[in-house]
Amino acid sequence: MGDDLGDEWWDHEGNSDASEREEEKHEEQPSENTDVKTKPQKRKNTGTEKTVKAKKKKKNEQKELIVPQKKEPEDEKAPKVKRKRKKKTITDVLSTSEPKPGCPADLQNLITQYFSDKRSVIEQEELKLHDSCFLSSNDLTHSLSSYLKQVCPKWAKVQKQHTEKSSVVLLIVCSSALRTIELIKQLTTFKGEAKALKLFAKHIKVEEQMKLLQKGVTHIGVGTPGRISALVEKDGLNLQALRYVVLDWNWRDQKLRRMVDIPEIKLDFMKLLENGILSGCKKEKVKIGLF
Repeated sequence: MGDDLGDEWWDHEGNSDASEREEEKHEEQPSENTDVKTKPQKRKNTGTEKTVKAKKKKKNEQKELIVPQKKEPEDEKAPKVKRKRKKKTITDVLSTSEPKPGCPADLQNLITQYFSDKRSVIEQEELKLHDSCFLSSNDLTHSLSSYLKQVCPKWAKVQKQHTEKSSVVLLIVCSSALRTIELIKQLTTFKGEAKALKLFAKHIKVEEQMKLLQKGVTHIGVGTPGRISALVEKDGLNLQALRYVVLDWNWRDQKLRRMVDIPEIKLDFMKLLENGILSGCKKEKVKIGLF
């Protein structure tokens, strides 16, 4: 039988074995054209990879903690407001310094400063007062009565010689109605039989005060610059008989302001000086004292 098949049988058998082997190889190794997905092999984490991951995790946590601030564009940024320094008031300055008694130079400087832009250079020279125009100043040790006794030693004689109505011999200028009343009380031991009159605006009209001045002889007038100026302008008070002007210079209110530190009172005071007091000083008829 083998002889009948001949050599072809062996060849066929050998070929079949070879073909089976090739088919097995094809099954084990897929061809390049087939789309076979292979699972990626897991790589073992090394020590360096672990540290890198830990650092990245820490950095991410820090980013979450830090809240990002939105940067505003330069055009939209509001301009920074500069804080203005608070100017020191008179109260601030005086509360930290010892009070000093006024002197003639203080009044002269005030007059020069006030009229610097209102008068010519020649007119300003005419406003300068000589030392003979001033009485001695209060050194902060006197009461009003003791001060007046010092600067007006012949007061009893001056008082008797004065007989004109609507005029005064002594004019005391202060800052307020309350201060006026206080100073009149302090005059008790000095004035003797002399008559003192209150010259301020509170509850008293100008016309009423003019009538009081016309009724009888008044020796001393105590009041505010505003009301005294109004009386002078309306001819209710005549300054021809005036001999002494005492300024309540050193007294200070609750805010530690002097009479000339209060703008409205300072304005009235300078007006009063213009209305006849300065001219009387230049003629050596009137003398000024700073109490």
